[in-house]
Amino acid sequence: MSTAPVTSAGKRSGRWIEHWDPEDETFWKETGEKVARRNLFFSVLSEHIGFSVWTLWSVLVLFMGPEYGLTPADKFLLTSMVTLVGAVVRVPYTFAVAVFGGRNWTVISASLLLVPTVAAFLVMEPGTSFSTFLLVGLLAGVGGGNFASSMTNINAFFPLRKKGWALGLNAGGGNIGVPVIQLAALAVIGAGGGPRLLLGVYIPLILLAVVLSWARMDNIASVRNDTGAALDAARERHTWIMAVLYIGTFGSFIGYSFAFGMVLQTQFGRTPLEAAGVTFIGPLLGSLIRPVGGRLADRFGGARITLWNFVAMAAATVVLVLAGTAGQLAPFTCAFVVLFVLTGLGNGSTFKMIPGIFHRKALARGLRGEEADAYGRRLSGASMGLIGAVGALGGVGINLAFRQSFMTTGSGTGAFLAFLAVYAVCILVTWAVYLRRPAVPAAPAAGTGTGGEAKPQLSYAEV
Repeated sequence: MSTAPVTSAGKRSGRWIEHWDPEDETFWKETGEKVARRNLFFSVLSEHIGFSVWTLWSVLVLFMGPEYGLTPADKFLLTSMVTLVGAVVRVPYTFAVAVFGGRNWTVISASLLLVPTVAAFLVMEPGTSFSTFLLVGLLAGVGGGNFASSMTNINAFFPLRKKGWALGLNAGGGNIGVPVIQLAALAVIGAGGGPRLLLGVYIPLILLAVVLSWARMDNIASVRNDTGAALDAARERHTWIMAVLYIGTFGSFIGYSFAFGMVLQTQFGRTPLEAAGVTFIGPLLGSLIRPVGGRLADRFGGARITLWNFVAMAAATVVLVLAGTAGQLAPFTCAFVVLFVLTGLGNGSTFKMIPGIFHRKALARGLRGEEADAYGRRLSGASMGLIGAVGALGGVGINLAFRQSFMTTGSGTGAFLAFLAVYAVCILVTWAVYLRRPAVPAAPAAGTGTGGEAKPQLSYAEV
């Protein structure tokens, strides 16, 4: 078997790799790892800018003072709808990789980021109606889809033993687009500039991502459009169980990223500059720590790391409730930053669990070797878009919960109590499904008999 990826341009246009087998250690060491890392790097670049565009309105609302005529409720509704679109488009973005190829779709999806950025540049001024802001904000949701297609693409490039690190690095590099745009906004506000200056910086960066993705990335020919995989993933209970857990981790990360600055302004009376001066810290640390969550999951098991991470998230939320009720800004801010860090760790550990769970399912069905690897890649890749979409909906819930809490009580305490209940559910689900009964019997391999021997046990606690 050839150990080098075979590229053919005869049957299709673009850079297509016809042979790809990352589980083959010889193939991986000689050529596969180099190709996979190159695609990972440029995937991260495009996804990073996509996240920045998606969360653009989390900082644009900080520029929108009384002259814009928007209430805090209007701003929370605006960010909620942007998050909603970003969640919904993750589903088609996942399957677009198989239709167009990972490299080709990265070029297309990066190009689409120009639409919301240019549109926001044109309308961002006092006197623009709320409905216009809402419509333009909805366009920014396309940036949220880049995560799903990027994760599906990179999942195909790396072997199972490396997925926790690779997916964590890919997602973390993308997530860091959130604090980067918040830092950019801080610089612009501090320099006395307006929102159009911030938008003008990102337009050439988007064009750069398009060119580099076109020139340096690859498509994997074996990743075919498989509607059966999508249906199988939708029928699989673990897809929806992991979606619930991802609501608790990524839903929290993206929801808090949109809401943090608004909470500081609304509950503690911070100015736009004061709010922007701290809001980037949480998303930055949460993004940087995500690969660590994946690495810890590789070593100790994703289910174990995820369980204790949710326990810590619940504890941090209790501190937020107490500090917010007492009106103590410093401990409130510190607890919020700690919560961001924990969402990043949980993002890494939960996404590491997905390929491991479906590989265990393959073994339980009696599949072995290459067949088990292919089955696991097929279902994990198809499920990632669904899990990512449902998880991102948690961000919608967070912003709507804050909106309702501030409208009803004038503080975010009611919303934090609701989030505490969600984390309690996630703790219970993780323990009950993946740790309380960690072992499932594996079916004997095809063509073999049981011979009266005990069936081997496959532990979900290790995924």
